[in-house]
Amino acid sequence: MELRPAEPDPAQECDDHARVPAPFARRLVAHRRGQSGWTVASRLPLSRRLSTAVRFPLGIALTSWNYMWRTTPMHRREEPGTAADLPPPLPDDRIDEDVQGLEDGVGPLFHRLYRARIRDARLSPDELIGRLVADPNRAAPTELARFLPADGPGGPITVGDELVVRMPGPWDGPVRVTRVTGTSFRFTTLGGHLEAGQIEFRAAQADDLLEFEIESWARSGDRLSNVLYTHLRMAKEVQLHMWTSFLEKVCSLAGGRLTGGVEIVSRKVEDPRAIS
Repeated sequence: MELRPAEPDPAQECDDHARVPAPFARRLVAHRRGQSGWTVASRLPLSRRLSTAVRFPLGIALTSWNYMWRTTPMHRREEPGTAADLPPPLPDDRIDEDVQGLEDGVGPLFHRLYRARIRDARLSPDELIGRLVADPNRAAPTELARFLPADGPGGPITVGDELVVRMPGPWDGPVRVTRVTGTSFRFTTLGGHLEAGQIEFRAAQADDLLEFEIESWARSGDRLSNVLYTHLRMAKEVQLHMWTSFLEKVCSLAGGRLTGGVEIVSRKVEDPRAIS
């Protein structure tokens, strides 16, 4: 099984082309942001942030317990990455100073794929995605992460919407919706997120099975996150637990049963700027 290569992007100029090899520079320009970001995480009301902080000890305890007693088979594979693992370009009309793109990140680029195959599903791919677009918390492991609208009353997510992924700790995961189709939706990270990059959720029919995938292209958002993820691997295991839990809930939402366990492929590009 191979990860899908990112969509080709049009040739564009980059203001630091002299320092960055051309293949990566063309993608960097699609993620360029200014220096006045870091605004989205503060959009949640103080009451919401305080309630999350109060739930922090319980959330960590539940997460640790569930992680230790996880029984779902997981098939993990780690591979070296190539230029094909760079992310798809962002639409020009979704790039502004709030976007936290790859050039704002730290450490290696990780291209990750989490895949579940569902037997006897009662929902079609578009029906399943429709329910998640209406409310992504239908599959979110809410003891670990919850999707909240950054502003406004909420409702079905549409391109341009901003959400905050609230986790049991003193941090937020602000994202913007950059793509919604009948069978997929995609987020990009905003200033203050623990990662810098994109993530896509999609469903497809594969013979008699419903297939659901979560694919991400990201670097750590700052040096501390890089230490926790790349070196200590703590954040990596928490993230794996979160998205495999999401896949398990997707199976329940689809009314089917997971078959063959969860497949996880991680491709690592040590220095994305050095890709030639």
